[in-house]
Amino acid sequence: MENYTYNSLTLQLEGLRITKTNKYPVFIFLLLAYVFILITNVGIVLLIWTERSLHQPMYLLFCNLSVNDVMGSSFIVPRLLADIQVPPSERFIHYYECVIQAFFIHMFGTNAHTVLMIGLTIRLNRCRTRIMNPYCDNPSLFKLSCESVFINNIYGLTFTVVLLSSSIGSMILTYSKITASCLTSKSKSLNNKALKTCSTHLCLYLLMLLSGMIIIILHRFPQYAEYWKISGLLFHIVPGGLNPIIYGLQSQEIHKCLSNILHLRKIKPLL
Repeated sequence: MENYTYNSLTLQLEGLRITKTNKYPVFIFLLLAYVFILITNVGIVLLIWTERSLHQPMYLLFCNLSVNDVMGSSFIVPRLLADIQVPPSERFIHYYECVIQAFFIHMFGTNAHTVLMIGLTIRLNRCRTRIMNPYCDNPSLFKLSCESVFINNIYGLTFTVVLLSSSIGSMILTYSKITASCLTSKSKSLNNKALKTCSTHLCLYLLMLLSGMIIIILHRFPQYAEYWKISGLLFHIVPGGLNPIIYGLQSQEIHKCLSNILHLRKIKPLL
């Protein structure tokens, strides 16, 4: 039977269930993934910042996307790397630190309904101290309560449906207009560019949509906790690593700027 400790400020993170054998491979994989996210996304931001030719709305969008990816992963991966090095029984986190982590994870993930959701979470009294997740998010926080979380579930699911519906609706509308424009256009180069951009964007969007829906569904089924943890990590790590590659390197302007920089560096030693 579970022990209850009411409104304790010290929580225990269950984290990932990994053995001593695979602890270091998992640590190295997450560390390399995080370093890759930092280098590629910060590189894109610096490139856009320094190159005046890239000071355009589209590249500012790339810049915002990269900053979002760096900040989002930075609130999860470093703490997770530290937790991997200690036994599960010693993975403690202060309640307010957990709340802050959950706030920023949801802010960078959905951004629109975070404030109200965190207001709903803090109102609950806590009778448990164990976070059944590698990181803190709102569902993990309100599972600490022995009170009814019906309102939290309804609010979370309602806004998830609203966000997904509006997002999917805008995607369908946008791609419909792009398709109509391509069908009426006689320019093959324009159509090829639109197809290349849209296909990569659509693949990434569907990946994020699918992984996000899997997390939401698995949160309701405790028996699949390990799958839910892995899905949550992939949701925050994979897009952050793929975004600078798919969005950045596929852009001819960014690719050209990178080529010029590398070319100049090769010439300077010769001079």
